[in-house]
Amino acid sequence: MPVLDEVIRVVRDVAHSEVMPRFLRVGSSRKDDGSLFTEADLACQQALAEQLPKLLAHPVLGEEMTEAEQTALWQAHRDGLWVVDPIDGTTNFVNGLPYFAISVALMVDGVSQIGVIYNPVSKEMFYAERGCGAYLNGTPLPLKKTVNPIGDAIAGVEVKYLRSGKLASRLASLAPCGSQRNMGSSTLDWCYLAAGRYDLYLHGGQRLWDYAAGALILEEAGGRLATLNTDYYWSDTVWKRSVIAALHPELFAQWHRWVRMNQ
Repeated sequence: MPVLDEVIRVVRDVAHSEVMPRFLRVGSSRKDDGSLFTEADLACQQALAEQLPKLLAHPVLGEEMTEAEQTALWQAHRDGLWVVDPIDGTTNFVNGLPYFAISVALMVDGVSQIGVIYNPVSKEMFYAERGCGAYLNGTPLPLKKTVNPIGDAIAGVEVKYLRSGKLASRLASLAPCGSQRNMGSSTLDWCYLAAGRYDLYLHGGQRLWDYAAGALILEEAGGRLATLNTDYYWSDTVWKRSVIAALHPELFAQWHRWVRMNQ
């Protein structure tokens, strides 16, 4: 895994040179879609865009590019594309909440082959290469081997982007899980599911850079995933993709069935 090892090194170095020196020290601005960005987002993305193509000569698609730039890159480079979220959880970053991450994926033909997600506060590095398993700082994922019954399960749930008010309302009153969490970083949510810290996951619509690395890490940890529209996760809409997921197959079957029935 020499390329993966080099991606891990680059992500760690950029996090500690461009992101952490700015933690609690920069202001924020809003993009046209209302989301926050900071000088740290831009500096991190620029550094990754300079370093990643030196490892494999593919261009970088980053969150902080324009929509036109992103679309052009996606359409022209199906044979290989780095997909980067320089800081996922910018609202947390701006407000001093230590739950944010740098995410990097290598995608070929629309499917992720390498995924690296790093929380520079906790120094937790999650990573995977297709066919080679998923890891946290060298330890194979998942960390937890026991399976909670669905009534005791912890679910990462983001209702903001759900298409149907019916599903959102039923999650609030009838969800079969034990409890729900939403901590403000989709990339880390994927990792927490892969590690066994969460049991279930539901999100109404993630951007490409939110899922590119995390979905691979979950798959390589043995997790199951689908979307609200299709059971083959990688075939759904690129730019806003929902997710139904669980770490263990039996929990996935129950969660998937409940969500489908309540859409």
